[in-house]
Amino acid sequence: MHPCRPETRPARQDGIAMRLLPPGRHGAATLARGDRIDCGSMTVTAEMIDAFADMTGDRFEIHMSDEAARRHGFDARVAHGLLVLSLIDGLKNRAPAQFRARASLDWHWSFHRPVLAGDRIAVTITIAAIERARQENQAVLTLDFDVTNQHGESVQSGTNRLLAYR
Repeated sequence: MHPCRPETRPARQDGIAMRLLPPGRHGAATLARGDRIDCGSMTVTAEMIDAFADMTGDRFEIHMSDEAARRHGFDARVAHGLLVLSLIDGLKNRAPAQFRARASLDWHWSFHRPVLAGDRIAVTITIAAIERARQENQAVLTLDFDVTNQHGESVQSGTNRLLAYR
């Protein structure tokens, strides 16, 4: 099945529909718990790591050279965890299916495995909850992120609460 086309019959998990959202902008009123978005994938390059180090000043040695990374037990340079999180948010914002978002409210995040220079990350988002917001025309979406590398291993995961228009 193509990752950007809706499924004809949604999968179910624990009685919750697991619908892959079709391309387009989706308001909270049209969403359900279990809906998901395939955000696609991208390769994390050494140039991205260098640019992030320049921008933030975080030049810890495992980020800056393969040799230093190997001294610490890694196979190659390690991307900054927050660089990868930023790339994940960018993939979300460029995915064919979009939420009618207003603002991120918070992030709760875990780093499971290092992302190395040259690794390809893929992101899937599942709606865990939809709650009323203070304003009638908005809702708070709780989004669960699953981030894997090119080997299908979980590298990062977490939750983002997103204020969205209904």
